[in-house]
Amino acid sequence: MNYVDDKKVIELELKANDIRQSIIEMLVSAGSGHSAGPLGMADVFTALYFHLLKHDPKNPALVDRDFVVLSNGHICPVQYATLAHAGYFPVEELKTLRKFGSRLQGHPHRTKLPGIETSSGPLGSGIAQAVGMAIALRMDKKTNFVYGLVSDGEQDCGIAWEAAMLAGREQLWNLIAIMDRNNIQIDGFTEDIMPLEPLRAKYEAFGWHVIDVDGHNMAEIVNAVEEAKAIYEKPKMIIAHTIPGKGVDFMERRFEWHGNPPGKGPIDKVPADRQAEEALRELRTLNGKIRSEHE
Repeated sequence: MNYVDDKKVIELELKANDIRQSIIEMLVSAGSGHSAGPLGMADVFTALYFHLLKHDPKNPALVDRDFVVLSNGHICPVQYATLAHAGYFPVEELKTLRKFGSRLQGHPHRTKLPGIETSSGPLGSGIAQAVGMAIALRMDKKTNFVYGLVSDGEQDCGIAWEAAMLAGREQLWNLIAIMDRNNIQIDGFTEDIMPLEPLRAKYEAFGWHVIDVDGHNMAEIVNAVEEAKAIYEKPKMIIAHTIPGKGVDFMERRFEWHGNPPGKGPIDKVPADRQAEEALRELRTLNGKIRSEHE
């Protein structure tokens, strides 16, 4: 079953491209931060906040809202940009990223910004928090969903598997995890540093329902989340296969862009002083391509 029509897909893809441009602009303004992960997860965040989540930007504390927990907090530029475009705070504030006194810190801080449910830092801790929140909501007989957004690199952390084991034992139907399977981490490719595969089989062995999707296919993302909502006896893991640096050709699939902003990344393809301009140029030309692909 397809839960989203072509018109909505185009709308979501265009919004994701706007969010990617905001990510580049805020990273350039900050002069620091992560490029690859935020660009790669823009489609997933857009699908969630502009189609799938129960939430209200005018009332961030809505009792019946779905909860989004970002475990890999270093990709927070995509969360900040998405929240701003969704109306939680002014888009203009994005350019204060990582500046002294800004609400947009290098990792999300729960009390600083509307729409942020937990503070993040140590990798692996976010999914553990999400599991705890899902258990608490079930104890209170609430029907809210908890979305735990995680990275593949943080599967190196023991706490991630402790949380996975507990979620499986508790059969947390209200927990939907989405993994950014981009195959990179700060020091290189995941399978070179600490091989993770077979990820699907591992989570299934822990009692999870697992779905693999193209993390840049809006229809697949939406359909996977709707499928996950309909599974009541297990926690769900959506493995979103993404391209780090998506949308910017000289950044795509390169682990060197994991922790660098435009202007401070590899210079073998684009000189440092032209990286911001070239990234924005590429993204701004995508709108026409998105529309033409659906004609």
